Amino acid sequence: MTAAEARDSALLADSATAARQAVAIAALKTLDAFPTDGSVKTLGWGVIEWIEEKLLQPDGDDAGTPYRLTPEQINFVLWFYAVDQRGRFLYRRAVLRRAKGWGKSPFLGALCLAELCGPVRFSHWEATEGGHADPRLDHEAVGKPHPMPWVVIAGVSETQTENTMAAIRSMVEESDLVAELGLDVGKTRIFTPTGGKLMPITAASSSQEGARPSFAVLDETHHWTATNGGHALARVIRRNLAKSRDGAARAIETTNAHGPGEDTVAEISYLAYLAVMEGRAKAKGILYDSREAPGHVDLADREALFAGLRAAYGDSHWVDLERIAEEVYDPATSPEEARRFYLNQIVAAADSWLAPHEYDANQLPNLAPLKRAEPGKWRDGDTVCLGFDGGRTDDSSALVATRVSDGSAWLLGLWEKPSGPQGAGWEVDHDQVREAVDHAFATLDVVGFMSDVAYWETDVDHWRDDYQERLLVKATTRHTIAWDMRSHQGDTVRAVEGLHRAFLDGEVPHDGDPRLRRHVLNARRRPNRWGVSFGKETRESPKKVDALAALLLARMARSRVLADGVLAKRRGRVGRLVGF
Repeated sequence: MTAAEARDSALLADSATAARQAVAIAALKTLDAFPTDGSVKTLGWGVIEWIEEKLLQPDGDDAGTPYRLTPEQINFVLWFYAVDQRGRFLYRRAVLRRAKGWGKSPFLGALCLAELCGPVRFSHWEATEGGHADPRLDHEAVGKPHPMPWVVIAGVSETQTENTMAAIRSMVEESDLVAELGLDVGKTRIFTPTGGKLMPITAASSSQEGARPSFAVLDETHHWTATNGGHALARVIRRNLAKSRDGAARAIETTNAHGPGEDTVAEISYLAYLAVMEGRAKAKGILYDSREAPGHVDLADREALFAGLRAAYGDSHWVDLERIAEEVYDPATSPEEARRFYLNQIVAAADSWLAPHEYDANQLPNLAPLKRAEPGKWRDGDTVCLGFDGGRTDDSSALVATRVSDGSAWLLGLWEKPSGPQGAGWEVDHDQVREAVDHAFATLDVVGFMSDVAYWETDVDHWRDDYQERLLVKATTRHTIAWDMRSHQGDTVRAVEGLHRAFLDGEVPHDGDPRLRRHVLNARRRPNRWGVSFGKETRESPKKVDALAALLLARMARSRVLADGVLAKRRGRVGRLVGF
């Protein structure tokens, strides 16, 4: 269940939205329902109250009536304004990824007005009558307005920012807020009597370097590229926000599902979020909230399409799903476009080796965990084959096990260059890799092991000397473990094609490890004279595929074990020794 789905259920268990089905990719299953026991503090309740008391619905049949947030939007606000015990925000930036027409512009417009006039900065703790055993739970965070707010709405074009500005004007022009606070509402800006301001900026504007915004919306970042100035604008805005004296200046990105490989700001933020969640980056404080259709929706099945649309649009009751479905079925709408913009799914790049839904279809929720024995009692552990692909400085190093009985894939170790400044001068820790290999042999019944030799020739020789008596198959006639992919391209490509077919047939069970998933989905098709292999996006790409290479080698070793029947021979030999 997605973050938004879980939070909807917690707040409105008896509502229709509680029955909606949505399953997000594993990397995004990180936000649970906002707790109601007081364990997480937030300024969000005050912000929600201010929005619903002060602002008007900007459009639709209810235009001019008090603006009302949906449960899904309420929960985003609660998380975005969550604070720690010092009153500091837990999140320094957020990404709100939703389907087209979900209502991102009005919602973000409401938050912009709250940042301009509402209680969005921590003021003090106020005692409540919760009666909790822990007295810290009996206090709620109270907010106050920013003394000199500077709210910016950023886009790569004026048309883009106008969508949000139009919603903002409609929310306040006829409201009591204008007279109450003395707002000066213009077509392209809003001023407060105390010097606060809300205005749009674009990549075509003069340099924003040196500005001190208190809040920024980066709108539709799936359109922000290096060529249209989006990369530079995003970097400048984030630098400017970081200069705030109280550390409370923040930003929210809005986006549809990005296109992999397009190098948009939305894709960069998504990858940054994954790096934080996987521990590859020391940075923290990114709130990534996405709601998407589950799995691979069969667009030809109208019932399945509507189930996917209901999941993606959640409780945005104003969306006409019949109308959206007609757009999906319009011959001018490609399937990839329909999935990205209406189902909010990240689709595969045109040259992807494997599509996300093809990989995810192999995940088994009830997959038996990898059985490890006590060190030294390896025969009591699962029978596996290992694959290793290693780098030194830039490329990753990965150790993967494949269980012989069911072909399941297990990532035993991944050593990657950290993101950001901490990656400068990084080199893989050889001792950690050796310890991981030794631990695998000490706790698992390893019967096959294949390793690429580039950069690791000496270690591969040591592993052969230490463990060749345990291994039932050899990589080559010359070496028990070493497999040089460069000199065995034909055999390697045939194995790649076999692994690809195994994924399509659902024969590569896995536990959903997001790191292995990332490496597999990073791979691009690379045709050659032997067939179709895989490779990185570009030679210098930071999107690594080494875990996929390690999986390939482990699967090659397993194929030899099964083809040679060596496990049955070993069992027969052991049986004769004990008198069976």
